[in-house]
Amino acid sequence: MSGSENEFIPSARPVIEERDIEAAVRVLRSGMVVQGPEVAAFEEEFSEFVEGRHCIAVNSGTSALQLSLLAMGIGPGDEVIVPSFSFAASANAVRLVGAEPVFADIEPGSFNLNPDAVEAAIGSKTAAIMPVHLYGQPADMDRIQPLADKHGLGVLEDAAQAHAAELNGRKVGAIGTAGCFSFYPTKNMHSLEGGMVTTADPALARTLRLLRNQGMEQRYANEIVGANMRLTDVAAAIGREQLKRLPEWTQKRRANAKVLDSALTGVTTPPVADGAKHVYHQYTVRVHGDRDAIQQGLKDRGIGSAAYYPTPIHRLKPYLDADGSLSRDWDLAETDRAAAEVLSLPVFPSLTDADLDRIVTAVNEVTEPVK
Repeated sequence: MSGSENEFIPSARPVIEERDIEAAVRVLRSGMVVQGPEVAAFEEEFSEFVEGRHCIAVNSGTSALQLSLLAMGIGPGDEVIVPSFSFAASANAVRLVGAEPVFADIEPGSFNLNPDAVEAAIGSKTAAIMPVHLYGQPADMDRIQPLADKHGLGVLEDAAQAHAAELNGRKVGAIGTAGCFSFYPTKNMHSLEGGMVTTADPALARTLRLLRNQGMEQRYANEIVGANMRLTDVAAAIGREQLKRLPEWTQKRRANAKVLDSALTGVTTPPVADGAKHVYHQYTVRVHGDRDAIQQGLKDRGIGSAAYYPTPIHRLKPYLDADGSLSRDWDLAETDRAAAEVLSLPVFPSLTDADLDRIVTAVNEVTEPVK
C-alpha cells in the first residue's frame, strides 16, 4: 500500500505477499522443485481462464513465443506479421526461429494491430500473424482471425500484458492457434518469472511439452530436438497464489482506470474498443506537448510514469540495415506517432483513493486541457 502523501508513487508496483513467500518455501521444503505437481496444477488452474484450453508452462513469456512458433512449424523462409509498437520480444521470437518479422501499423485508439494494415502486409511468405494485446486491451481478433483463416495462416496471440482480457466474451489466449502469457513481476499477475502457452490443439500442446523439455516426454526417450525451457515448481506455486487474486486485481485496475478516465483533462485517455474488456496492464495516455517535461513535472510531484515504447522495434539496431538505415520503407505512421506521444501512468491495484487524487492533480497541473 502507498503510505504518506509525500511517498513517491511508482509507475508500477509488483505484488509479493506473505502467501506467495509461504508457497515458495513450501515447495522448497518438499524437494520437488522443477516440472512437478505445482506446474501441473498451475497449468490446470490457468486453463479455466482460457476457456479450458491446453496450457503449457515455460520459463518466460519470450520462451512461450519462441516455442509456439517452433511448434507451429515456422522457421527460415517464413514471415510473421507483427506490430512494431510492442516490446522487442514479439519480433525477437520470430528472428530466434529463423523467420522474418514483417511490421504492420497500429490503430490510433487501441495501439493494437490495424487489421487493414495486416491484410496489406500478407504476402507469399507469410506464415502467421502475431497480434499483441498491448497494455491489456484485446486486439481486433474479430477481424484478424477471419483474415488468417482466409489465407491459411496461424495466429499467435501475444497476451503477455493481457491476463483475463476479453473481446466479445472470448478470453484472449483462447482465440488464435496459440496464446502466450508472461509472468514477469510487473505483469497483472506473476510467478517471479515464467510464461504460459495456451492452445486448443492437443497435437500442438504435446509438441510444446516436448520442446520445453529437451524433446522428451519420458526421460531419455528424446523424440525431437528440444530445449530446457521448463518452469520451476517454486515459480508455479507463486503463480497459483497470484492467479487466485487476479480477478480482484483486475477489478481494481479497471476501477482505477475509470477514476482516471473521468478526471484527467490534459491528456487523451485510452479508449476501450466495443466489446473489449481492458485489463489495464498499463494505463497509457497520449500527451500533447513535451513528454520529457511532463514526466519530469510528474516526478517532481512524486508521481512515476513510463513511456512504453519510445523506439518502435523497426527502429531498433537489430532490425536496421548494417549502415543504420531502415531495412525497408515501412508504412508505420501511427506507430511512430504513438511512440512519440504515449505515457503510462500508475494504475496498479494497491493504489489508494488518495494516491489516485494525487495522480490526477499532478497530471492536470503539468498538462494543458485538451480542446
